Amino acid sequence: MGYTNILFDLDGTLLDTLEDLRGAVNHQLSVSGFPLRSLEEVRQFVGNGLKELMRRSLPGPCGEAELERHTADLKDWYAGHDRIRTRPYGGILPLLDRLNAAGCRVGVVSNKMDSAVQDLCRHYFGGRVAAAVGERQGMRRKPAPDTVLLALEALGAGREGTVYVGDSEVDIATAKNAGLPCVSVTWGFRTREELLRAGAAVLADTPEELWELLRRP
Repeated sequence: MGYTNILFDLDGTLLDTLEDLRGAVNHQLSVSGFPLRSLEEVRQFVGNGLKELMRRSLPGPCGEAELERHTADLKDWYAGHDRIRTRPYGGILPLLDRLNAAGCRVGVVSNKMDSAVQDLCRHYFGGRVAAAVGERQGMRRKPAPDTVLLALEALGAGREGTVYVGDSEVDIATAKNAGLPCVSVTWGFRTREELLRAGAAVLADTPEELWELLRRP
């Protein structure tokens, strides 16, 4: 096996969470009397955590206290509605099974709030993921390397033999900041062209192609 430690982004890489994220955003916008956002708008807004998603979804600038209130309400709603339409992308569960069978250590690193990351990973992946890290108070989120390093520590792994897999420009920068190679997947929230503009060096169009890239020595 080429890589022995595989760190995955969650939203847009392992799970298609876009419709549930849009549902949470639009619920908060609706109760506040603001215009709703389309799926494509939300697709472009995700990647930097729920607070930034809320900021980008609001119709105009707001004060920090107001943004915090909107974000708290968004998180509360999303916590109870994060598994309505969310699903693993086709081929992801077999890919995780193959990686585990090959002896790889598999982790998830996300900018989503940590409680949701833990819930989603338990529900959809069970024991297929050995460590999962989301946004935590007092810790810088991606593209800072902090949560990546925490996940490696939880896996009992170092940078050698590790690769980061994600679907966005944030993931490309995260891998660079953590000193890791990156594979960018094209089935998520960014197009191939957007990924290439962000500096993607290696791309996978399907989970099967990703498996072949990961297993190369």
